[in-house]
Amino acid sequence: MRSNKYIALITGVLIISSCITQFVPETDENDTMLVVEGMITDQPGVYTVKLSKSLPLSSNGNTVVLTGCIVTISDDNGNWTSLYETQPGTYVTDGVFRGFVGRKYKLLINTNNPDLSYKNYESLLMEMKPVPLIDSLFYEKITTEVTTDGRPLKQECQVYLNTYDPDGICKYFRWDFSETWIFRIPYEVTNRICWITNNSNSIFIKNTSVLSEDRIEKWPVNYISAITDRLSKRYSLLVNQYSINEDEYNYWEKLQNVTENVGSLYDITPVSIPGNIYCIEDPSEQVLGYFSVSAKTSKRIFIEDRFAGLAYLYSQCPSDTIFGMMAPEPEGLGVSYWLIIDNSYDFFNPYKVYTTIKGCADCTVRGTTEEPSFWREENK
Repeated sequence: MRSNKYIALITGVLIISSCITQFVPETDENDTMLVVEGMITDQPGVYTVKLSKSLPLSSNGNTVVLTGCIVTISDDNGNWTSLYETQPGTYVTDGVFRGFVGRKYKLLINTNNPDLSYKNYESLLMEMKPVPLIDSLFYEKITTEVTTDGRPLKQECQVYLNTYDPDGICKYFRWDFSETWIFRIPYEVTNRICWITNNSNSIFIKNTSVLSEDRIEKWPVNYISAITDRLSKRYSLLVNQYSINEDEYNYWEKLQNVTENVGSLYDITPVSIPGNIYCIEDPSEQVLGYFSVSAKTSKRIFIEDRFAGLAYLYSQCPSDTIFGMMAPEPEGLGVSYWLIIDNSYDFFNPYKVYTTIKGCADCTVRGTTEEPSFWREENK
């Protein structure tokens, strides 16, 4: 009787599993769509435009860059500049070109490729609007844990900004930032001191059109957790502020919903987010991305303070100790083992300490030994 139950159970599982087929959702997504990422500002420097082709949802491949294109930027006065491909899919200006507030700019792309029918794409004509200065950057310590007598046990950091446009011209703001911090390995190794630089990967936007004045106070720019070593020595945050128009604000807002609030496959998808670029030969063709034209202002803050309860990242470093003045080197030194403490010349207590974690012996695993050019600056 029991064996009959097992047979019935197995038969049922086989029947159910035989009814399961892979579900591939139908979408309006083309196999390949042009993807554009580019921006110009009123600041001197090299501007970059990246071109690639999108992949269908069913694909697991890597991004396909678009090479050999003819890329130019023109303005409403008839001036234009050519961009040069420095690496596959990446096109840059010559370093002389820069935008001017009040002018309007357009991006033009020719695929220059028979497989893509030599198509031409261009952006809408975008006006560069003025942007106010960032009035101030400041931070506050956030105590997340306390001792029984109320003393801070663990502290983190929130950076804020204030900005104000007295002329009331800039109604839509966008920010990004670059953070840099110094860290030291707690052992006398060759590469002991390094710097790490990361760029923001979140979308920060603000609309002041519904406010009585273009004033933004205590806007949270970046929250710095205690689980990293960012706050252990000295930390720098460079914040860039951009002026954008209403259409671009709507684009970033929708993209923000995709990247931060996606709930399922049937929420907003990137295909449903219109950009400002279209195909001249076929205006109905979908093009992903946006060509941003924004004035830019920047401000930097340095944080060099004491924070309670910061994580110590090197507790797992020592893994083996060899005693003796003439202690032999372990097999695989520099490959599987690294020397972090050499006390072999101490006559009374000679030993060497090794680790299996390279980052405990060489800070370039995470950063660079080259000091940033701005590192000795004071707060401005």
